[in-house]
Amino acid sequence: MDVNEFRKDLLEEVKATAATEGGGSSFAFVQTIANYLVEAQYLPDFSYAFYNGIGKNNRKIRVDGYVYDEFDQTMNLIIADYTGDIKRDTLTKTTAIQFFDRVQFFLEEALSGRLVKDIEISSAAADLVELLNFKKSEIRKYKIFLFTDGFMSDRINNIESTAYDNVIIDRQIWDIERIYKNFTNTESDTIEVDFLKFTHGVGIPCLEASVANSENYKSYLCIIPGNSLADIYDEFDSHLLEGNVRSFLSTKVAVNKKIRETILKSPQNFFAYNNGISATAIDLKVEDRDEGKFITYAKDFQIINGGQTTASLSNARRKDKASLDSIFVQMKLTLVEADSEKSTELVRNISRSSNSQNKVSDVDFFSTHPFHVRMEQISRRLYAPSKGGAQFETKWFYERAKGQWLQAQMRMTKAQKEKFVTQHPKKQLITKTDLAKIRNTWEGLPHAVSKGAQTNFLKFAESVDEQWNKNDEIFNEKYFKESVALMILFKYTEWLVSRQEWFEQGYRANIVTYALALFHKLIVEQFPKYDLDLMIIWNRQDVPDVIISELLKITKFVFEKITDPKRPTINVTQWCKRDGCWQQIQQCALMLDKSIEKLLISDTDQKTAAKEAKKDQKFVSGIEAITNVCQVSPDVWQAIYDFAIEKNLCTPEMLKALKVAVKIPTWIPTEKQASLCLKIKEIAESEGFKK
Repeated sequence: MDVNEFRKDLLEEVKATAATEGGGSSFAFVQTIANYLVEAQYLPDFSYAFYNGIGKNNRKIRVDGYVYDEFDQTMNLIIADYTGDIKRDTLTKTTAIQFFDRVQFFLEEALSGRLVKDIEISSAAADLVELLNFKKSEIRKYKIFLFTDGFMSDRINNIESTAYDNVIIDRQIWDIERIYKNFTNTESDTIEVDFLKFTHGVGIPCLEASVANSENYKSYLCIIPGNSLADIYDEFDSHLLEGNVRSFLSTKVAVNKKIRETILKSPQNFFAYNNGISATAIDLKVEDRDEGKFITYAKDFQIINGGQTTASLSNARRKDKASLDSIFVQMKLTLVEADSEKSTELVRNISRSSNSQNKVSDVDFFSTHPFHVRMEQISRRLYAPSKGGAQFETKWFYERAKGQWLQAQMRMTKAQKEKFVTQHPKKQLITKTDLAKIRNTWEGLPHAVSKGAQTNFLKFAESVDEQWNKNDEIFNEKYFKESVALMILFKYTEWLVSRQEWFEQGYRANIVTYALALFHKLIVEQFPKYDLDLMIIWNRQDVPDVIISELLKITKFVFEKITDPKRPTINVTQWCKRDGCWQQIQQCALMLDKSIEKLLISDTDQKTAAKEAKKDQKFVSGIEAITNVCQVSPDVWQAIYDFAIEKNLCTPEMLKALKVAVKIPTWIPTEKQASLCLKIKEIAESEGFKK
């Protein structure tokens, strides 16, 4: 798939989305691109809020959506340049700046107070205006994203930042080529830091830790001035932070009080008190001078530990007007190979180990957790029942890593691609954040879902990790099928809401998550010891009419409640993030129709089905364990056996299993023996075994 094919498919997807979900093509385009950026963690979430009008001096003003990043204290504003025309003109710099100006003029109108009297108070755009004014003193940067369905002119090398009320306004163009490169991983955006720029031409003094180096990496011990680190953070924001660590920190206090206290009261002791930062890069420029070594440049510079230190320095300088002149920070910078699986694993392990004091669970390291691997494996082998008169079965594609669905098509011929897309339609793609959203909704956490994709995912991840460690067999084919059923239910509810007379293009995401959470709660309350049989939806690949009629009244009820003028919080979006909103919505007198009973399953039958599913998963896991053991050579198992004996690492039962492994293929281990072999292999590697 090349960039032109990608563009054609994207435009078709937008048209299909607009036709099925309503809201118009531009609305569908903005939602589609925003979802890409959320999944790739360029945005923490997205809220649609369209406004188009005329401001002071007849200036055109417009905005299509927004998200406020609490961690960055950055207000992200979005505008779309959508035509739907495959032959449209190239986007020029002049046109791009006109779009950027419309958003900046909207911002100025909103913050000046002039827009308040002209905007519909119950609209999502009114929420944005209220949020802009509420966060005005806190916002450290504005970012304007221009989404375009065209190609950017080759003459656009740089879009200069502007400012409003002494706050920087960065402007980014996301054209088709940039989206394609980032989400097929052919050329993702990387952070390139010119340290000379941030150190008055000096660079970062360093020592090469040659004794600690290996064939996979080189390490440098550095001292970076506090002002330089803050300047780098101000330019690149939290995209400096390794993605998984950023998502973890975004749910915590952005500015550590102890760090702030040291900056303000004893900056001269900062170096002694602070643990410093750990970072990685895939390329470095190091200059040898008479006075020592200096790092002058780093490519793909990522801070994997020390995010709060970095953010605290920037915030203290900006908010508290603190001087950072006497502050220096120790930095361990590790140079790893580019495009290497070993390097990816190395960075992940450094990140995990460096952040152990923050109790970042393994599942925070997203796509590599065995839960996601299992969901991916099930999705690749499991066919969904055909729907309607279709003469073929399809699959629901679980995307555990960014862009897998697109990457799978990269080297396919046209015929192969058509076959792949027929079997794995785009509408049946499930991302990690999708799964977190639908599962937390059904668990009765709509307020958590409303807090944004990243925050919600972390909550889901923590829950999964805890359950996985207790009994991973609960995550099986039944779990996956029920998740697909919830996805079908979620997508249908989105479609349903979009077609209601009372729907005004705002708060759809909030309405859907609250409505489905309430629907599930009403079932459990009104039909004790019963629950919705999600396998019915899986088998139909559609939502039964009985459910549809219930959702019609529940969604309207939710809409009226969250937009009630008497709500405690004026901003609807912010109100939906609060536990109080969920508590209030649960206090409803809605009664479900008795006809819903035919779609319910008893607790007893549910437990029986769950028990069978766990039994099946145990069998599958056993076969996978045997396969994984047999893929390791007998020589390696012999080395592990010798290492385990020397270090006294395992039980007699484990040693017995290893004795079988060293005789593969003459002997084949049982499922239990294979599991023990893999366990002792993991223990041995953690103790330093290498082969």
